[in-house]
Amino acid sequence: MRTAPTILHLDMDAFFAAAEQAAKPSLRGKPVVVGGLGPRGVVATASYEARRFGVHSAMPMAQARRLAPNAAYLVPRFSLYRSVSEQVMELLGRLSPLIEPLSLDEAFVDLEAGEAADDASTARAAGERLRADIRAVTGLTGSVGLAGSKMIAKIASEQAKPDGLVLIEPGTERELLGPMPVRILPGVGPATGEHLRRAGMTTVADLAEAGEDELVRLLGRAHGASLFRMALGHDDRPVVAERDAKSVSVEDTFDVDLHDRVRVRTEVDRLADRCVERLRASGHSGRTIVLKVRRYDFSTLTRSETLRGPTDDAAVVREAAGRLLEAVDTTGGVRLLGVGVTGLADYTQEDLFAQAAAEESAAVRPEAASGAEAASAPDGTAAELSGPGPDRAEPVERRWAAGQDVRHARHGHGWVQGSGVGRVTVRFEEPWSPPGRVRTFLVDDEELEPADPLPLIAPADEGRAGQSSCPATRPKERSPEAGAGVGGGPEMSSP
Repeated sequence: MRTAPTILHLDMDAFFAAAEQAAKPSLRGKPVVVGGLGPRGVVATASYEARRFGVHSAMPMAQARRLAPNAAYLVPRFSLYRSVSEQVMELLGRLSPLIEPLSLDEAFVDLEAGEAADDASTARAAGERLRADIRAVTGLTGSVGLAGSKMIAKIASEQAKPDGLVLIEPGTERELLGPMPVRILPGVGPATGEHLRRAGMTTVADLAEAGEDELVRLLGRAHGASLFRMALGHDDRPVVAERDAKSVSVEDTFDVDLHDRVRVRTEVDRLADRCVERLRASGHSGRTIVLKVRRYDFSTLTRSETLRGPTDDAAVVREAAGRLLEAVDTTGGVRLLGVGVTGLADYTQEDLFAQAAAEESAAVRPEAASGAEAASAPDGTAAELSGPGPDRAEPVERRWAAGQDVRHARHGHGWVQGSGVGRVTVRFEEPWSPPGRVRTFLVDDEELEPADPLPLIAPADEGRAGQSSCPATRPKERSPEAGAGVGGGPEMSSP
């Protein structure tokens, strides 16, 4: 344990939802929920305004809609979140070279490693400077915890939410932890928590009073001893800069169970391509291909195949996943599919046999040669093949998801508020503009196209801390349409 609070834990506040509010002036100060929008979707993040209605992460989206029917429900835009995360991590790097990212919006920093702090006063100054820099560069807020250990720093950042800083002096850990529930400790999940409750232990003080021997008897040698030390406030885990990925995977839950075998294979191919994109983005290749299938009755099957060497070739991964699918019974319907790659390496050794099979398949089935393009519509939506040739794909109506970035030839940049019955409603605004006007178009309007997210702060304003161009600090502006919320007050535009 350290004698100075020089371990910093940063947790961005309601990160996905806050980024959406910063990007969409009409949603600032209003409840926003980000997640899967289908009947089986779940909440990824809810803004603090939405949390007042009881909405929280991992909640089924259908339940969230019942609790907060007037909230804005948006699909995630991970390209935006990754971009903001990179800005935040760069700011952390100015404090110390020893950073342990936990996710896009959360990280530990060892302030001593960068000489940013060596006592409580310098640690607090570093934390406050970080919070100010994050607001200036991204327009968002983060909460900071400072302590002598990772466990206590994380607890401190939770106490600091939202948009605050809490410093816990070393030596006060046991007093702090005593009245807290046992679930606050790392490694205590629902099952362990229930096991301890049945033994009469509901607070951290109860664990400390029970003693190490009793915890070992209940939970086993390793877990019991570790939990006892943490109950006393002892946590010697270092901040680890490198956290190597063990696997890369993607999965989709479908609104309606898939029964068509051709459609299932098309979705597997699409997921394989997305998985390889992530694999290459991480700078890795992988040797073991994994297929996950959740059937209509919620039974989940996992199948894997290990190649002769690591690969990052999309055709190889598609063919391997396809072979695994052939061994799975999908009769009755499929509600979820996933493709993953494990056994990651930093180099590629092509699987010649798999590549030869892919080339042979492409010669027999021409659409396979073009990869994802053959299995998708021009706007990226999956197309179900109606015959053996690429020219026989059935036309697919363009799909517009709520929250998606778009650009119109005449009206400029905007985002989708909703779509249906052949229409799509768009609000035209930018992160640095007042709330914008709403217009409705036909879904196949040729002047409307998908767009990339805009930066949260206008490029000319970047780095100018505290000025009114920052979305999070500029006074909220309202227009006649601002109170309409998502889907409200559309104005029909000629197609």
